Amino acid sequence: MAANRTNASYLWAFSHEVVIMRHIFGLLVGVVVAAALLFGGGWASRESLRGMVQNIDPLRDTRMLIALGIMLVIGLLLGLLLAGRISPVATFIPSMVLLAWTVVYVIDVSRAAALAPIGASMQKEISEAGEGMLTLLGNGVYGMLGIALFVPVLMPSRWAGRQREEEDEYEETQPEYY
Repeated sequence: MAANRTNASYLWAFSHEVVIMRHIFGLLVGVVVAAALLFGGGWASRESLRGMVQNIDPLRDTRMLIALGIMLVIGLLLGLLLAGRISPVATFIPSMVLLAWTVVYVIDVSRAAALAPIGASMQKEISEAGEGMLTLLGNGVYGMLGIALFVPVLMPSRWAGRQREEEDEYEETQPEYY
């Protein structure tokens, strides 16, 4: 009986550590997703806008194909993030970044524009990404994505980890006659 209690306390401590690691992993994934949405999405949107304005055929321009590929990868990443059983912290981080920037934009447009990495001192691709970020911010895309990423945070089932079956405990508590 004492061994069962020791095993149960060990399993509880182990599952508690797994839950903490799940949320730490979710934090890291959230930071990566936020960066992908901001920089990758910003650069890709800027390139696709350039292609539409200049009437460029995507099959003839490598940068246009790369931009479309980045958009597809970001869409896949968001789909996996929203549908997967990863910690809701992974969606909470990018949603708060996008929603906070949208709120700043609504309150003070010039301050929100100052947060984008644009200017002569920036590398060309980063400056292009910053201009794309401002386009997505001004069109409301970041607000829409921020709300979509915040919805999984509101679901209690996402915060609870998977229920693990403790087979040893289950077998010992069953009656002998089955």
